[in-house]
Amino acid sequence: MTYTYKTQGVCARAIEIEIEDEIVKGAKFNGGCNGNLQGINKLVSGMKIDDVIARLEGIKCGYKDTSCPDQLATALKKIKEEL
Repeated sequence: MTYTYKTQGVCARAIEIEIEDEIVKGAKFNGGCNGNLQGINKLVSGMKIDDVIARLEGIKCGYKDTSCPDQLATALKKIKEEL
């Protein structure tokens, strides 16, 4: 199933996340630093939701209280509540 999460406090505007059996199949960011976000997608694809959350939650971007990786973790926490 594919979920769309509207980000807050980062350059990326949204994340489209594909989940199958609690495994992240892909995470496409709309906006933001293209190369870095493609890298995040490749790194998290095939990982369990809980593992992605554990690795990415709390990462900050410069002076911001959040980051694109942190927003992905936030989105995955919300998706987990729906599963």
